[in-house]
Amino acid sequence: MEPLTALLLVAVLSATVLLVRPALRARRRERLRSAPFPTEWERMLIERLRLYPRIPDRIRQELRGHILIFLAEKRFFGCGGLEITDAMRVLIAAQACLLILNRKTDYYRKLRSILVYPSAFIVNRDLVDEAGVHTSWREPRIGESWEVGRVIISWDEVEPDERDRDRGENVVLHEFAHQLDEEDGIANGTPVLGAGARYDVWAQVLGAEYRALREKVTRGEATLIDPYGAEDAGEFFASATECFFERPGPLCKQHPTLYATLRDYYRVDPAAWHDGTNESGSRTDTI
Repeated sequence: MEPLTALLLVAVLSATVLLVRPALRARRRERLRSAPFPTEWERMLIERLRLYPRIPDRIRQELRGHILIFLAEKRFFGCGGLEITDAMRVLIAAQACLLILNRKTDYYRKLRSILVYPSAFIVNRDLVDEAGVHTSWREPRIGESWEVGRVIISWDEVEPDERDRDRGENVVLHEFAHQLDEEDGIANGTPVLGAGARYDVWAQVLGAEYRALREKVTRGEATLIDPYGAEDAGEFFASATECFFERPGPLCKQHPTLYATLRDYYRVDPAAWHDGTNESGSRTDTI
């Protein structure tokens, strides 16, 4: 066979594989999505994930399918002597999948593994300033999101003590919001918004809210959104995401434009999930 002919054949075969692979993945995901959801997992979510019982039935059904796919495609690793259990995998997957409801998703395409520590973990930090001075220090963290396909979570922050549940903080939502932010390769607080989205509106709304948070933190005022969101635009998006799901009512009242913008992006309305009914008293599962 002539070299050029061989190269053309290889190119055709490679293109065919690239076309077939997404189709195979889609069929595999559909089989996973339609598989029975374990009863013990459902019970676990009802008992241990505070938001779950309030989610409308249709959306809950979609979430269960996402969880099955997520668990089949992502690997979990225990660190610091922690042994990974089904409860850890399911509770983390459920919260990660809350962020990808009601839209076409590739299930955090870049993400390969979730590392779980029993509690806060220590990371080494290095900084070289403009004068060339090198500084090293050790910093405790409860979560991290890496662009190279890894999320790190502190397990004792996934199920906080009852007294901490109203802080509006959620390390899983925070780190997976970073994963969404990083899908375009830039962690700047602006995830891929989808076709027809108004990036200018996103920048205007989140930019103004970010600046307002920074001003409040500087003045030492109390804030609904975690003050850590004042660090930079990426941290603001992640912190606002936590508040959107964990304290939707107060966020909707105090920051209605921000709430509406996040509602349009996430395509869910958690403030309406409070008791599973709409204002007329009938069951609702729409966004």
